[in-house]
Amino acid sequence: MFDKVKEIIETQIKPALAMEGGFIELVSVEDGVVKVRLGGACAGCPFSQMTLVNFVEATLKKHVPEVKRVEAVRDFRDVFGARRI
Repeated sequence: MFDKVKEIIETQIKPALAMEGGFIELVSVEDGVVKVRLGGACAGCPFSQMTLVNFVEATLKKHVPEVKRVEAVRDFRDVFGARRI
């Protein structure tokens, strides 16, 4: 399931977020729970939770029915500007 999720993120979700200045990184897939890290413009965006549920989770569930939910993990290096990508 990890490979299916990664493919959808890379081909459909990541390009859409990049157009708005954001990025997404797949962290893990375990028991139907997908964990991702949002960054760039998405890191501090007040709408990031809506994007996570209404776009990321919905897209993944559509293409990979085994996905139960998507959770964002926070990297405090993003918060303090110490992360370089």
